[in-house]
Amino acid sequence: MPRFSYIAINSAKKTDKGIITAESAFAARKHLRAKGLHPTDVREVAASEARRRFSLFGKSARGAVTAFTKELSTMLSAGIKLTDALTVLITQITDNGLRVAVTDIRDRVVTGESFAETLTEYGQYFDVIYVSMMRVGEVTGTLDKSLATTAAFMDKRQRLEAKMTTAMIYPALLIVGSIGAVLIITIKVIPIIAEQITKTGQELPWITKALVSTSNVLTSWWVLPIMAGLFGLGWGYKKIMSTAKGSYWRDKILLSLPGFGPLVKQRIVSRFASTLATLLGAGLSMAESLRVVAQVTGNQIMNDAVKQARDRILAGADIATPLRDSGVIDPSVAHMVAVGEKSGELEQMLKIISENLDASSDLVIERLSAAIEPVIIVVMALVIGVIAYATMMPLIKFSAGHF
Repeated sequence: MPRFSYIAINSAKKTDKGIITAESAFAARKHLRAKGLHPTDVREVAASEARRRFSLFGKSARGAVTAFTKELSTMLSAGIKLTDALTVLITQITDNGLRVAVTDIRDRVVTGESFAETLTEYGQYFDVIYVSMMRVGEVTGTLDKSLATTAAFMDKRQRLEAKMTTAMIYPALLIVGSIGAVLIITIKVIPIIAEQITKTGQELPWITKALVSTSNVLTSWWVLPIMAGLFGLGWGYKKIMSTAKGSYWRDKILLSLPGFGPLVKQRIVSRFASTLATLLGAGLSMAESLRVVAQVTGNQIMNDAVKQARDRILAGADIATPLRDSGVIDPSVAHMVAVGEKSGELEQMLKIISENLDASSDLVIERLSAAIEPVIIVVMALVIGVIAYATMMPLIKFSAGHF
């Protein structure tokens, strides 16, 4: 059914914009008037244009999506119709992009479209896991339970990401603050001291000359080609990483990093186990669950291993072997997967694996955070110490020459 973008005046005499689904522009205007809006402009838009329009909102407001999912689950469990529940929630959503998206989803569901299918138009809010869970809920008539399970899954994922972010805040602030101090001293203080010493005819130490040269580069037009070069390197890296081969080698290097490699591996396997357990618990088949998981592992090597596992499942074999051969999953974890698969308790085994890995990775994060902070402090202290030495040395020599 065609979709129309509209500009209308609401009852409060304010402008309201959005997208509506209707059979024609006339029907769209009629539907808008029925909602108490006075349309001033209604134009048909292609599906691709609508997706681009919503992509301008950037990444989804995850907290808003999780809250929307919880509330929708509660309302459906209370016996409220899906369209009525969506109508109520539209007035409660604070995120403008999500509110417009849900409004369009509600309008399309009213016309008879599948709820899950309408979600696919808004990938920035509802990922492939979300859509797959809703498909199962619609088919089995347990949409409220699928929403509750999805909300719990999103909550858990956000908590894990928050732990990583929190652990990196202090080191990041420390690095940024130290770099800022170094730049200020190099650009503002060193040149003034060097100029005063040079006027006396005294020779500057080599380390001070090096800092003066660095300051001259940072404050001259040379900084432009340097910035352009850095931007070019960043652009080139992004283009290379967008290829399958580039992302494969990036992920391989990440997994082999000392200290960080095991943490990355644990996070990947935990995400794989919890996602697969959630999808299997929702009623998806193993093959379909693995297809979805392969899109959200966040690691090309694990992605390839999951695809191989899916091929083996379709061929009637096990899934543990390709996972173990990938090198991402430890033999002990692969053995647990094999045991769960043979005993028919794979979903429960995957939950246990995910919980154990989450607990282990939390401990690794704490240890890394405790180890990184003093290392950063020592390194930045050495850098600032060298700059301080380069700053004070010519002053000390100048003072000594006047005694």
